[in-house]
Amino acid sequence: MKQTRGRLGVGIVIAASLLVGAGCAGTGKTVYLNLQQKQAAAQYQEPEPVRIVIETFEDRRLEKNRLGLRTHLWGGVTYFNVVGEQPGDVIAQALVDRLTARGWKDRAWTVRVASSGAVTNLNDADIVISGQLLDFSANAKSRLFSTVVNTSSKMVITARNLGDQSTTTRGVEGAQRDTVVWFSENDVQQLLAATLKDSIDRYLVDTTIEQKALRQVH
Repeated sequence: MKQTRGRLGVGIVIAASLLVGAGCAGTGKTVYLNLQQKQAAAQYQEPEPVRIVIETFEDRRLEKNRLGLRTHLWGGVTYFNVVGEQPGDVIAQALVDRLTARGWKDRAWTVRVASSGAVTNLNDADIVISGQLLDFSANAKSRLFSTVVNTSSKMVITARNLGDQSTTTRGVEGAQRDTVVWFSENDVQQLLAATLKDSIDRYLVDTTIEQKALRQVH
C-alpha cells in the first residue's frame, strides 16, 4: 500500500512538473535569439584570389517587429527576435562566417560584410552578394505535456559578378519542426539556427565559383 502511494505521489509530481513546464502564463516579454554558430573549419588551402562582399539582406517580411511568438498553455505569449533586432544583418554575418570557414569547393574564402552606405566596385571586390528576406520566423505552441516548435526561412539571394557584370539569382527556402517535453527558449534558438544553416547549405550546393564569378550549378 505504501509503495502504491509512493508511486502515485511520484506520478503526480512528474505530471505537475510537465504542466508547469509546458504552460506557465506568458508575460509578453521578448526573448532574443543568438544564431551565431561555431563553424567547422576547412583544411587549409592556399586561398583563391577572389574577393567577396556580403551586403545586409533587405527585410521584406510582412511582420518586421519580431520573428514570432510562443503561445502558453495557460494564456499569454512570449515573443522572439534576433539579437540586435535586425535579421538582415544576422543572415549576412552568418553567410560570411560560413564562407570564411568552409564554403564552395570545401575551402575557405576571402569574405567580408559590406561597409554601411558604401558603394562596392571592382577595386574592392569581385563578387557582391545581396538578398531579400521574405520569411524568417520562429513560433512555439505549448500544449498538455509538450511544446511544438516551428521555424521557417525564405530568401532570394543575388550575386553580382563585377568583372563581367552578370548576375545570378537563387531562391532558397526551408522549414523545420520539433516537439519537446521540457521546453526552453534554447530549443527555438537551435532550431532556427539549424534552419538558417540548411538554407545556406542549399545555396552553396546550387552555386559555384568559376573565374572570379559566381554561377549556378546546372
